[in-house]
Amino acid sequence: MTDPNVERKLVEIMRIISESDKPLGARLIADELHNRGYAIGERAVRYHLRILDERGFTKKHGYIGRTITERGKKELNDALISDRFGFVITKIEELMYKTDYNPETGKGNVIVNITYVDKDDYDHTMEIIRYAMDHGATISSRVGIIEEDNDQDVYVPEGKIAIATVCSITVDGFLLNSGVPVVPIYGGLMQMEDYKPAGFVDLISYSGTSIDPIKIFLRRKATSILEAIETGNGRMLANVRQVPASASQRAAEILEMAKKNDLCGHIAIGDPDEDILYAPIERGKTGILVMVGINSVAAVEEAGIQADTHPVSTLMEYSKMKKL
Repeated sequence: MTDPNVERKLVEIMRIISESDKPLGARLIADELHNRGYAIGERAVRYHLRILDERGFTKKHGYIGRTITERGKKELNDALISDRFGFVITKIEELMYKTDYNPETGKGNVIVNITYVDKDDYDHTMEIIRYAMDHGATISSRVGIIEEDNDQDVYVPEGKIAIATVCSITVDGFLLNSGVPVVPIYGGLMQMEDYKPAGFVDLISYSGTSIDPIKIFLRRKATSILEAIETGNGRMLANVRQVPASASQRAAEILEMAKKNDLCGHIAIGDPDEDILYAPIERGKTGILVMVGINSVAAVEEAGIQADTHPVSTLMEYSKMKKL
């Protein structure tokens, strides 16, 4: 599982390599990390460099050292740098507060992800999204379609169509509005076995990153949604929030109510004081897992369609979204 501290060291190593006009070796990187206040030795630097190589962010040039790749430069541009630290959780908290979806009536604003695709790919994209939703890979089977001229305050570039999918953070919003204290804590990669969640294989904390954890996994192309649907075994995206153990029963009742209005998808509620599918939960808390709405979009990308996705993007009236 990806520790936020490890991620910050990986980013700092990429910054050091990117600032050099020649390949850098582990010893020089370790020295520079020490100068920047990181207590990390040469052996540990080699370990981090192997991770960067595996992710395609750096390239090894024999014994000379490493350089940063174009993919690494893009990752670095969006990475966990101090002046943006905490931005994601702040945005999430703001949208949670603004969510007014009522799980009893099925009406109100929900948080949505926005995905842009070429108009020529629209029909094929919707077929895949419908397929993923029909097989329970997402939080809801509703979408919003936004074209170039729209009143949704969403900019759509020429030649594109925007597709809104319900974001799983909506769950946190309506739990909060129902009086249940809730904190989203992780976005992660879930291993599916025999069509059921078997456990997280990677987790990123919402409070320890400057970009959405789900977007990080999308960029890594870490999912196998279509394989999971077809064979029962694969990797899907999910996130975890925690509520006070004393509020677990109330949270379960609210989630059950939301299911009646076709919202919630696959949800698992853990036991008080217990980890949920290998995701650590604080003492006195209960973890709640939700499969994210972006799984349907990840399936689109797996099918070879280019898509530009922005998780936790804006709000949309749920009753006006189209059920597929």
